[in-house]
Amino acid sequence: MGTGAARVRQYRERLKAAGLREVRIVLPDARSPEVRARIAAQMANLDPEEEAEALRWIEAVSMFDNEDLDETR
Repeated sequence: MGTGAARVRQYRERLKAAGLREVRIVLPDARSPEVRARIAAQMANLDPEEEAEALRWIEAVSMFDNEDLDETR
């Protein structure tokens, strides 16, 4: 089989040959009590009416589940 580095290199070569590339994403661990507390604190500061307006706008411009756009396809 080869070294770990060789296997990773071969894996990346296969991805590249398939027109793909590896992307690594680092994000907060929502299982962590500290992160969950920080999220809860941020959510408590949200204005429900502003959030509702943002969601209405997202739904209005969304291509998904929008009957007005279905007619143009």
